[in-house]
Amino acid sequence: MPTPPLSDDLILEAVYALQEHGSKTLAAEALGIPRQTLNNRLGRAAERGLMGTKPAVEGFAIKSISSREGDAWIKQSKAHGEEFELPAGHTLRGISALVDAEGRVIQEWRKTRADGPDPLEITETIKAAFANYQSEHVAIEPPEDVETSLLTLIPCNDWHVNLMTWRRETGENWDLKIAERVIGRGIEDAILRSPAAGTAIVLGGGDLTHADNNENRTARSGNALDVDGRYQKGIEVACRLKVRTINAALHRNRSVIVRVLPGNHDEHTAVAVAYFLLAWYRNEPRVTVDVDASLFFYHRFGSVLLAATHGHTVKLKDMPQIMAHRRAEDWGATRFRYCHGFHIHHHSKTASEGGGVICESHQAPIPQDAWHFGAGFLSGRSVQTITYHRDFGEVSRVRVAMLDAANDNEPTKLAA
Repeated sequence: MPTPPLSDDLILEAVYALQEHGSKTLAAEALGIPRQTLNNRLGRAAERGLMGTKPAVEGFAIKSISSREGDAWIKQSKAHGEEFELPAGHTLRGISALVDAEGRVIQEWRKTRADGPDPLEITETIKAAFANYQSEHVAIEPPEDVETSLLTLIPCNDWHVNLMTWRRETGENWDLKIAERVIGRGIEDAILRSPAAGTAIVLGGGDLTHADNNENRTARSGNALDVDGRYQKGIEVACRLKVRTINAALHRNRSVIVRVLPGNHDEHTAVAVAYFLLAWYRNEPRVTVDVDASLFFYHRFGSVLLAATHGHTVKLKDMPQIMAHRRAEDWGATRFRYCHGFHIHHHSKTASEGGGVICESHQAPIPQDAWHFGAGFLSGRSVQTITYHRDFGEVSRVRVAMLDAANDNEPTKLAA
């Protein structure tokens, strides 16, 4: 703890001892204190005007006193101002102090800040502002008449959100705005025209986004990618499209299962979007978001077994044996088995009922980028839904072709 201030009695005792003995050394010995302590007490005596000096000049205070054979030299410093008062509207934020060896304050800094609003007043203001507030969110009511023996699969594959193409180079313009409009409109149309089922599966088939970060290159091969804007802009559009799809499924089906499979273009993004959807629908009991980290998806529905993978690690033709090995119990309990693959952007069937599984790859809704267009690849564009009966397998599907609506009124020549 700091040393308490010296009393006048101790200070005067030091002054009298010095006057009596004429020497600081003898005075200190007579008092039984160190010479330095005596010097400190004499200094305090000088500061308090107890050494018999003349009054200080007005506006100044005694700083130190030196003497030689009775003559005295007095050093004076500017006297301290008036007692500190907090400025109006300020509160004390903190104090910093410079102290001597005895803990005495030499100089002190006081930090203030303007008073903020009263927290209670803020609370009351917020409460008043939200007193009659009603959320704009309206819960989606389940359809009244659904067929519980039906399940509708909604593949959402190879959307490559943030892809950019140039009509004069690839035959079609494509960017974020066009993708959100055309894909969103197409997937809603397909869902609306599908049977009202007890269950829908919104299955992300991989490559939801074109790039997986701001480097705009594929992770495995390092190929340069044509993108419309920053990675974050693509993520925002991708999330809006997924929510739009799930909400459309909620309007048409009693319950919705969501799974986002990763592809070679979105290995990290797929994980982020899956957990975004898990948080977005955390209070929606009709939505189940599956965040399984596997590259494979399986779902058993009565006598139907569904499987899916993006296709960048496993060839679609090899999926029947993988299904039979890894899902032996489901395999044995089902009669109709279907595996869905993506990645190649065109429709094909690589295995048939004779092998126990119908394996099908799906078209993508997007145009070709410059590299694939230049390499001569050919594929149609569509989105679709497939509906299965729990006892009879596939019973219907809806296909929406992606027409050339993106290029309406687009000039083909440079302006003159």
